[in-house]
Amino acid sequence: MHRLVIFTKLFLSVHLADYSLAAGKQESADFKQAYESINPKDLSRHIKVLADDAFGGRAPASAGETKTLSYLEQQFKSFGFVGGNAKSFRQQVPLVEVTAANNIKLTIDSQPLVYKQDYVAVSRHLKNSLQIKQSDLVFVGYGIHAPEYGWNDYAGIDVKGKTVVVLVNDPGFATKDKTLFEGDTMTYYGRWTYKYEEASRQGAAAVMIVHEDKPASYGWPVVSGGWSGPQFDLKRKDGQGSRVTVEGWFHLDATKNIFKKAGLDFETQKKAAMKKGFKPVPLKQKFSITLENSFKETLTNNFIATLRGRTKPDEHIIYMGHWDHLGTKDDFLKDKIYNGAHDNATGVAGLIEIGQAFSKLKTRPERSITIIAMAAEEQGLIGSEYYAQNPIYPLNKTLAAINMDSLNIVGRMKDITVVGYGKSELEDYLKRAAKIQNRYVKGEAYPQGGGFYRSDHFRLAKKGVPALYASGGTDILNPSEKAKIEKRRQKIRQCYHQSCDEFDPTWDFQAATDDVRLFFHVGYDLTKATSFPNWNKTAEFRKIRDKSMSGGS
Repeated sequence: MHRLVIFTKLFLSVHLADYSLAAGKQESADFKQAYESINPKDLSRHIKVLADDAFGGRAPASAGETKTLSYLEQQFKSFGFVGGNAKSFRQQVPLVEVTAANNIKLTIDSQPLVYKQDYVAVSRHLKNSLQIKQSDLVFVGYGIHAPEYGWNDYAGIDVKGKTVVVLVNDPGFATKDKTLFEGDTMTYYGRWTYKYEEASRQGAAAVMIVHEDKPASYGWPVVSGGWSGPQFDLKRKDGQGSRVTVEGWFHLDATKNIFKKAGLDFETQKKAAMKKGFKPVPLKQKFSITLENSFKETLTNNFIATLRGRTKPDEHIIYMGHWDHLGTKDDFLKDKIYNGAHDNATGVAGLIEIGQAFSKLKTRPERSITIIAMAAEEQGLIGSEYYAQNPIYPLNKTLAAINMDSLNIVGRMKDITVVGYGKSELEDYLKRAAKIQNRYVKGEAYPQGGGFYRSDHFRLAKKGVPALYASGGTDILNPSEKAKIEKRRQKIRQCYHQSCDEFDPTWDFQAATDDVRLFFHVGYDLTKATSFPNWNKTAEFRKIRDKSMSGGS
């Protein structure tokens, strides 16, 4: 109640002072009505529908996808949005679906390891049977080649045909040394996607990442669950042949045993890998693996809806979030449906609420509002990668990408957390919007997790589009609710990428509503901005954006 009173008192004075609205009270009232149309009841209703068992966990190329996209189309048509792709609400994304049989056999010096207990492994190559025989096992530290940091873990070794073992995250995380990469903040070099990409470039036969909870920022069940069952990738011209043949993870205990058999101490070698000039270490063992794959070409879809701008329809503000989750798995659990209620039915519900809010404006926005629910995010940001490579709207006409991935449903906060804080001018818009809720903006509490590189906005950021990814906070509005909030937070952590990520009517939907209203406010101001926002000068994407905006490709 306290914050509602603050909102009522401050709305007109702060809004008019900060934005100097030319249309005066009428436009302010128009905004207020749209802003307040975003509400907990509707948000929770959409989450409940999308996370229902009937949607089967919303896997790409499944009946759950059909249900999800039909629901979204129904909603956005009712708001007056049109299909963003030549009047279609769908952008087809060509996929390859590869499923490995559970009879995978992996041995180290002929000694078998236990699938899902000691390791998980997949191959995205389009072959029914794949085998690596007696491949030399080599520890290559973090598996990073970063000339700008003067770092090359592959220096002095040819790993063609070999199996490389790599650490997750990057050296700055382990050492807390601010002079290494970005210190405690994970860079893209720390992401598992990069590890596989670089090993592929180096010509390795296989790459196995050592899983550790803290540097990965999730537990082994997330890995063993996510890396079993159907795996998706973009259909590529080379038939996926440019990728390393086998991609996988070793459990930490299995890794320690492998190093011990090589006469090495894992912790000692890990410490050595944290220093510049590290040299790869042969583990003097042979890696062999046999996989039986079934595969098929299929299609999934990005959902795209647009509300055309009144005076600048060719300029777009994009709101995005992924609609997919892990689907239904044939595993030992009684509950086989991975509903993905928090991740990311909450974000998709937020997209719906923002769409209806813009439709409530009596004066249509000057610039276009485009909503994109991305496909196959859980498989490595595939839908957003495809959109970034094949944009429906020119990226140099796209002002911003505002991403919603797993909204705050634990409790209301005084702050709003920006993932990748300090990167773009969009944070100034968010700070201004946060004032109306008597909130403040700050950076994420755990930048070591590399959250900025783990969600769909990253694909557009790599192409130069300024991106904002924010959610929740840590400064609890009502301290008396701390115990309840921490209990919810713990449950969310435990259920990340698990079948227990299900709709819960006791979630704090007002907390999520607070954040969605902020994102609406940011986009509303962007529709009237006199110039395009940019990355801050120190951001790694600034040069790409400047080149794009100056007419370069």
